[in-house]
Amino acid sequence: MRKFIPDFLTLLVLAGLLGCGNADQHAQAEVDTTSNEKPASNSDMISQRITPCLWVETKDAKAVADYYLSIFKDGKLKEHHQYKNPPEAGGGDFETAVIEINGVEFSILAAGPFFKFNESVSFVINCKDQAEVDYYWGALTANGGQESSCGWCKDKYGLSWQVVPVEYFDLINSDDPKVRDKAMTNTLNQKKIILSELK
Repeated sequence: MRKFIPDFLTLLVLAGLLGCGNADQHAQAEVDTTSNEKPASNSDMISQRITPCLWVETKDAKAVADYYLSIFKDGKLKEHHQYKNPPEAGGGDFETAVIEINGVEFSILAAGPFFKFNESVSFVINCKDQAEVDYYWGALTANGGQESSCGWCKDKYGLSWQVVPVEYFDLINSDDPKVRDKAMTNTLNQKKIILSELK
């Protein structure tokens, strides 16, 4: 347990630095060389004030980035770095990445199995129609993902998503109590949201 504490603190500090776009200043960071693009400056990297940081149980941040970018087709990899903890921090390798999907930046910290995701944090995908719901639901629950209920599911890393058609919110917030009640009641009987069954 004592050895874990300095490792953990080092990772937390580096996780905090991820969102600051200061990876250039880390002497032991290795920039991903698979891209022909010129590395962005710090000011280019900070495109949003708050960036979700996802600590995944693997140590391969590039694989995690590739997984999410295979699902969210309009996304891109913005950074990928490999790190070695110094001996005084207990050693060990870990990786980080920054991806952008649907205009939102996510930092990925691939530092091993210290923490697990749970449903207290989830991301809502506002889908334009049932076809989009079907696509994201299928993609996220495949290859080790998991269906839950009421439009909730987990991807293969255990991250929770709410896959919801935007029309759903009109139904559950309708001025007509019959429309609201039917939508709410039928939602409780569903895993994936089937919009036609809620109307």
